[in-house]
Amino acid sequence: MTTTIEGLRDRRTDFRRVPLVRAVRVELRKMFDTRSGFWLLASIAITGLLATVATIAFAPDKDLTYYTFATAIGFPITVILPIIAVLSITGEWSQRSGLTTFTLVPNRRQVILAKTISSITVAIASMLFAFVIGALGNVAATSIAGTSLVWDVSIAHGLTIVLGNLIGLLTGTMLGMLIRNSPAALVAYFVYALLLPNIAELLATSQPSFRDLRPWVDLNFTQAALFEGAMSGAQWAHIAVTAATWLVLPGIFGLRQVMRAEVK
Repeated sequence: MTTTIEGLRDRRTDFRRVPLVRAVRVELRKMFDTRSGFWLLASIAITGLLATVATIAFAPDKDLTYYTFATAIGFPITVILPIIAVLSITGEWSQRSGLTTFTLVPNRRQVILAKTISSITVAIASMLFAFVIGALGNVAATSIAGTSLVWDVSIAHGLTIVLGNLIGLLTGTMLGMLIRNSPAALVAYFVYALLLPNIAELLATSQPSFRDLRPWVDLNFTQAALFEGAMSGAQWAHIAVTAATWLVLPGIFGLRQVMRAEVK
């Protein structure tokens, strides 16, 4: 009997680590499983099609260019993608599914990485959809209006647009890790995305000293330059500094909080 008990004590059960690819697939499936998640993702396609139709119907003939369609379709995407990232992170706490998730995958860093990769995957797919629909809308609109096709978005410009959207997405990821509560994180995101830019614009208008400092401290301002086209070396430096300040450092702190947060 003693030998049996000692044998049981000495027995080691080897658990195979869940592959990252499988974790990413699970997180992608979780995005579509709920009604809210499904319709949030579906809203990207719906708003893209509505924006295309509205641009064809109401834009002046001289503005019927590829950039016009890409901008019209991309605007709702820039708003929706960070919301998807926020809900992906905070759902483990707000929906009380964290105990199950972190039991099945004890490595919390892997879970957060899988959520981030799945959000980026959705973002890239959404932006490819926007570029394709924008191209089709451009062709259809110029055919209806009888104007010349204008392709005024280069590959380099397209890549900076993708980067700008990914920065917005990662902002949602960062806020989700910091706050870990869906309503509070969404409020924080809208304050960051809608209120802070207006305050910064007011300060830049009234305070000349802040006008010179703004590119180094306002991520929204430097992010907007990515959507406009050619970037200078100074603008890339501004993005690097503001992204490190507003994304990397808070993201590291948020990840540490996730590792220590109690899961119920």
